[in-house]
Amino acid sequence: MIDEPRGPDVLAAVTKWLREQLLPQLPDTARFQAMVAANALDLALREWRNAPADAAHELERLCRLLGRDGEPRELNAELCDALLEGRLGLDTPGVREHLWTTTMAKLAIDQPRYASYTDELARGRPPGNPIHDPKE
Repeated sequence: MIDEPRGPDVLAAVTKWLREQLLPQLPDTARFQAMVAANALDLALREWRNAPADAAHELERLCRLLGRDGEPRELNAELCDALLEGRLGLDTPGVREHLWTTTMAKLAIDQPRYASYTDELARGRPPGNPIHDPKE
């Protein structure tokens, strides 16, 4: 068993220290570089917290959509081929939800302040809540 502090707590503490203690003392060039480092730590923390569950749910959706088990990379390639070839489309049950949920989960980790992502959250469309009308 791992004692405290755990990895996510360490990442959060270092990020807070960078932003609150170190950044204000640095010249502009070093401040920018330290901010990049802090943002990278934030991304690593979000990935640590979210990616395992997101990946498991994505795999479940892919298996359900394609009707078989497999590795995520292989199943994603198969889904892409099926979409390109017209065997599956946005009107296929589960496809729109899968694409929406996967995209929102990736944005939640990689770009949680991305304007379109935050707009969708503000509209009440959290991850897992697909767009039902593409014309909105």
